Amino acid sequence: MAAIPPVCDFGWKAPGFELPGVDGRRWRYEDIRGPKGTLVMFICNHCPYVQAILPRLVPVTRQLLDMGIGVAAISSNDPEAYPEDSFDNMQRLARERGFPFPYLYDETQEVARAWGAVCTPDFFGFNAADELQYRGRFDASRKETAPEGSPCDLLEAMKLIAATGQGPREQIASIGCSIKWRSA
Repeated sequence: MAAIPPVCDFGWKAPGFELPGVDGRRWRYEDIRGPKGTLVMFICNHCPYVQAILPRLVPVTRQLLDMGIGVAAISSNDPEAYPEDSFDNMQRLARERGFPFPYLYDETQEVARAWGAVCTPDFFGFNAADELQYRGRFDASRKETAPEGSPCDLLEAMKLIAATGQGPREQIASIGCSIKWRSA
């Protein structure tokens, strides 16, 4: 079932976190911060909306890292209900796709709840002062990859944030699979 996150709450400050990465290291928000801003993405392995952006995700995040924007992805889905989202499969996907950013596992789902993550993918773009400036879509992709040459909303927004500290006032919400919460 598709879910849509709320519009950007400009200036919102992200709660910190400390999560294990697929690289065997523990990562905190402070570890991924970039001098020009930070992007935290909630993604997972199985979601067709995430799969649709994967061909462009690595090149775009490499550009962001080169611009001084820190990047990390977090998977918070329940792997018992969705085995494709297990830690082992996260490691496999990161290796196969050559993720240039930490891919983190939110096993307790506390980080997703604290951040108000709604779907995969859900993007949180911060300026250098750690103020939220972007909560929009990656690009025009839905369950299919957007046509070649389509603009990348996320890239353009993060370029603007890196240059000015301000995100675009007009943002198109992301859409994706709802976070797969554990049963109580």
